[in-house]
Amino acid sequence: MAVTLNLRQAIVQKVTNKSDEDIVGMIEGSIDFDERALPGLGVLFEMIWKESDDDMRQQLVDTLQHKLHEGQGPQ
Repeated sequence: MAVTLNLRQAIVQKVTNKSDEDIVGMIEGSIDFDERALPGLGVLFEMIWKESDDDMRQQLVDTLQHKLHEGQGPQ
C-alpha cells in the first residue's frame, strides 16, 4: 500500500531534524524568489501561529498591517 503525504506533512518532514542554520537558510532562500516556495513558508507560518500566544499573534498581525500600509507587500 502506497503512502500518500499531503503537502503539510511533506514540508514538515523536509524540515524535521534540520539545524537552525538550515531552517534559516531555507526561509531566507525562499523569500523574494521562486513562488513555489510559498506553500512551504505558509506551513511554517501556520506552525508558528498555532504555537503562539495572543500577544505574539497580535505582534505578527501588527507587523503585517504595518508592511501592508507602507506598501511593502509582495511586488
